[in-house]
Amino acid sequence: MLSVNNLSLGFSDKKLFKDVNVKFTPGNCYGVIGANGAGKSTLLRILAGEIDPTTGEVSITPGERLATLRQDHFAFDGFNARDTVIMGHKRLYDIMLQKDALYSKADFTDEDGILASELEHEFAEMNGWDAETNAEKLLMGLGIEKDLHDKLMQDLSGGEKVKVLLAQALFNSPDILLLDEPTNHLDFKAIGWLEDFLMDYPNTVIVVSHDRHFLNKVCTHMLDIDFGKVNVYLGNYDFWYESSQLTQRLLKDQNRKKEDKIKDLQAFIARFSSNASKAKQATSRKKLLDKITIDDIPMSSRRYPFVGFTPDREAGKDILFVDGISKTINGEKVLDNISFTVNKGDKIVFLGRNEVSRTTLFKILTGELEPDEGSFKWGVTTSTAYLPKDNSSFFDGLDVNLVEWLREYSIEKSETFLRGFLGKMLFSGEDALKSCSVLSGGERVRCMFSKLMLSGANVLILDEPTNHLDLESITAVNNGLIAFTGSMLFASHDHSFISTIANRVIEITPTGIFDKEIPFDDFLEDDSIQQTIRGMYAI
Repeated sequence: MLSVNNLSLGFSDKKLFKDVNVKFTPGNCYGVIGANGAGKSTLLRILAGEIDPTTGEVSITPGERLATLRQDHFAFDGFNARDTVIMGHKRLYDIMLQKDALYSKADFTDEDGILASELEHEFAEMNGWDAETNAEKLLMGLGIEKDLHDKLMQDLSGGEKVKVLLAQALFNSPDILLLDEPTNHLDFKAIGWLEDFLMDYPNTVIVVSHDRHFLNKVCTHMLDIDFGKVNVYLGNYDFWYESSQLTQRLLKDQNRKKEDKIKDLQAFIARFSSNASKAKQATSRKKLLDKITIDDIPMSSRRYPFVGFTPDREAGKDILFVDGISKTINGEKVLDNISFTVNKGDKIVFLGRNEVSRTTLFKILTGELEPDEGSFKWGVTTSTAYLPKDNSSFFDGLDVNLVEWLREYSIEKSETFLRGFLGKMLFSGEDALKSCSVLSGGERVRCMFSKLMLSGANVLILDEPTNHLDLESITAVNNGLIAFTGSMLFASHDHSFISTIANRVIEITPTGIFDKEIPFDDFLEDDSIQQTIRGMYAI
C-alpha cells in the first residue's frame, strides 16, 4: 500500500498543496486532475521519490515495487526493445545479467555455484522464466510487432519508443504503477488495449491524463488538486465533473438565499427600529441577522475559456470536392489518389497511422502545399479557417503583445474589443499585454482559437486542436465545436472529442481511404470495418 501523510509542497513564491493525507489501495485506479500548474506531475514525482516534499512523508509497504512511465526517450537507445521492457523490473534484469556472467566464467567455482543456485531461486520466484514471453506480449498488445523486438531503441520511431517505455512500466505487474500521460502518441487500438489492461489490473494505479474517455474507462477514484488541497472523490471523471459542478451551484444558491434573507431583515430593522411597538421585533431580527454568515466559496484554480463560432454566412449545398489527390513527401507517398466529397454540415474526423498524411492533406486544402496530382474545389459560398498542428510561424520572432497580434486578424481594431475577445480566452488584464515570444504551448493554441473565432468561417480545418490544452480548455473547445453549425475537417487523438463531434470517419491508408458516415464508437467497434482497414494497410 502507498500512503501520504501531512504532505505539503511549496516554493518561495507559491504553495502547490498542503496537508495531503491519502491512502492508495490495491485494485483501484486514481486519476489525478487539476488546472495547468496545479502540481499533477509534481505529485507523481513526489510519490516516486524523485522530489522531496516540503513537509510530510510518503510510505510504501516494505517489499512492494513501484514503477513509473519514463519520459526520457533516449535513455535506452543501446538496448533492444525486449530487454528495455524487462529492465522495468530492475532486480530481475540484474539477476539475468549476473547469471549470464556466472555461467560464462571459465573457472566456475563452488562459491559461484552456490550464488547461481540462490539467483536461480530468486529468479524463479520473480517468474523470470516467462520474462521474455511476458515482455513480448506487452509489446504486441501495444502494437509493436515481433520483428521490432530485437531492434535497438535508437532505431525505433518516436511513437514506437513511447510504447516500449509504457510496456516497461507495466512489466511484471508492479504493486504501484505511476503513469504520467500514458496515452500520448498512442493510436486508438493501443489506447483500447491499455484501457482493458488497467481495468483488470489487480494493483494500485495512479495516472495523470488529459484524455477524458481514458479517465472514465479506467478510474475508480479522482484526485482533484484545487484550492491548494488534494481531495479524493469516488468515481470516474464524468462523475467528479458533475458532482463538482453541482456542489458549486448548491453553494452559490445557498449564499444567494442567505443574501436575500439578510436584505429582508435589514429592511425590516431599518423600517421599524425607531417604532416603539415594533422595537422588540426589530431587536429579535437583528439577533437573527447577526447569526447569518455568508459561506466563503474558495476560488478555484480552474478557468474555463469561452469558445464559440458564429459563421458570417451560411454555406450552400456544395462544400468541397476532392479528386485524385496524391503527394510525396521526402520520398514517401503519403497521399495516393485521395477522393471524397464534403457535404453541408459534415464534421469529419480524419484518421490514419501516418500523421503526416493528414497534415499534408490539410495543408493542400488550405493552399499551403500543391498536390503532385489531382485537384480540389471549394464551394463558392464557403469560407475556411485553419488551425495547424504546428503554429510556430504565427508567433516565433514576433515582439508584439497579444492585443497587437490579434489586431492583425480582426476587422474591428479597437483595443476594448480585442481585450474583450482575449478575455474570453483567459487573457485578461495584464495578460493581454504579454509578448508573443513568452507564450506557453497552451496559450498559443488559445490565441489561435481567438483568431479562428474572429474569422467568421463556415468551414473549420483543425489539426490536433486539443494539443497542449488543459482539461478545462479541452471541454470548452469541445462544447464550442459541438454547437458549431458549419462543416469541419479535423484530426485528433482525443476519443471523447471525436465521438461527440464527428458524424463521419475518413481513414487515410497507403492504398486509399476508408470513408463512412458513422458514429466514431461504432466505427471502432465494428469488426468488419476494422478488418477492411487492416487489409488496406496490408496490401
